[in-house]
Amino acid sequence: MRKIVIGVMGPGDNATKGDRENAYQLGRLIAQADWVLLTGGRNVGVMDAANKGAKAAGGLTVGILPGNNTYGISEAVDIAIATDLGNARNNLNVLSSDVVIACGIGAGTASEIALALKAGKPAILLTEDRIVQDFFTSIARSQLLFATNPPDAIALVRGLITDN
Repeated sequence: MRKIVIGVMGPGDNATKGDRENAYQLGRLIAQADWVLLTGGRNVGVMDAANKGAKAAGGLTVGILPGNNTYGISEAVDIAIATDLGNARNNLNVLSSDVVIACGIGAGTASEIALALKAGKPAILLTEDRIVQDFFTSIARSQLLFATNPPDAIALVRGLITDN
C-alpha cells in the first residue's frame, strides 16, 4: 500500500522562530501518523525544522533539492532528490504531495500554494496572517483550508485523506 506523502512548505532563510517551531511539530505529527514528510530538503528554516521533527519521531523524510547535488541538505533528510531545477522544483514538491501544508509565508511558499491550487491539490495554510488568508481565499477558496496550530493542520489532513 502506498504511503501518504505530506508536503510541508515554508520559508527558508526568512522563517520566523514561530514558523520553525510549528514546522518541527508538524514533522513530529506527520511521522507519528506514519505518513512520509516531503520538504524542499535544505538545512534552513521550515524545511530543516520539519525534517528534524519527523526524524525525532522516527519518520521517513524526503527532500526535493533545487541543485544538482546534495549541498546544503538537512541532516534529517532520508531520501534526497537533486533536481537541478532551482525554484522550478516547487512544482515537484506540490505534485508529489497528497496534501500541502504551508507553514509561514515567503515568495517560494506563495508559489507552492498557488501551484497546489492550480493543480487541484488540497492546501492548508498554517498562518494567522489575515492578509495572506484573504489573498489566497480570493484565488481559490474551495481547495484551501486554514489552521492556527500544527494539531489543527493534522486534523484537517486526516479529514482530507478520509474524504479521498
